[in-house]
Amino acid sequence: KSPFGMTLVGTTLYVANADGVVSFPYQPDQTSVSGPGTPVFALPAGINHHWTKNVVASPDGATLFATVGSNSNIAEKGMAIEEGRAAIWAYDIAAAKARIFASGIRNPNGLDFHPATGVMWTVSNERDEIGPDLPPDYLTSVKDGGFYGWPWSYWGKTVDARVKPQQPEMVAKALQPDYALGPHTASLGLTFYRGEAFPAAYRGGAFIGQHGSWNRKPLNGYRVVFVPFANGRPQMPAQAFLTGFLSADDKIQGRPVGVAVDNRGALLVADDVGGIVWRVAPQ
Repeated sequence: KSPFGMTLVGTTLYVANADGVVSFPYQPDQTSVSGPGTPVFALPAGINHHWTKNVVASPDGATLFATVGSNSNIAEKGMAIEEGRAAIWAYDIAAAKARIFASGIRNPNGLDFHPATGVMWTVSNERDEIGPDLPPDYLTSVKDGGFYGWPWSYWGKTVDARVKPQQPEMVAKALQPDYALGPHTASLGLTFYRGEAFPAAYRGGAFIGQHGSWNRKPLNGYRVVFVPFANGRPQMPAQAFLTGFLSADDKIQGRPVGVAVDNRGALLVADDVGGIVWRVAPQ
């Protein structure tokens, strides 16, 4: 079922498939799990224009959060197939109840909680076919009940005139994201640095895996960037951290996706073109 995200809560491993979250019993010495898993909660599926679904646990382990991308670029196939999509879902494990936590986020993927503030942040891919330089993909804090504009607007209240019918009342509700990552970077992975192996300037900042987009010339993304944080807020500019995925003549040699920090403080980067997990550690 096209698994993408996974998170561990105690001895339970949760995996986000394209159609929902399943669980597996897990022990620390295991190197694999088998079988379909136990269904936990369903997620909107069907056409799955954006099929990647991530899952993370809240810092207290009581709630699972899952991402669901839109089924289209700008709802050109109608809103019926977008029910429950372009959203982050919350699942109360004890109560076994799911709800939409935030909406209007076209294609959220990476999710993490800032280690000092506990605030949820996500990265999202924005809409296509406005041109090579609009709109920016973004990193943003996520508010419970927040609406972020898709499909009617982008970057807060910038109206997308292509969307019919227009809904000014929805645009009026739209929250502006916190931090632009550049157009068509296809930012998919997000993790805050909680380790101690890297220099102190990295602690509390965000690593972002940028898969790169098919529809921009010159190409953008295809790298891992680091966004410094201070007082719980992202700082400018983003720093190129891991590059070399594009050759000198723009041949694609790899595409970073997920990022994670291992128990020794090194950064792990999943590259789904190279079929490689890279490990970046200080000498």
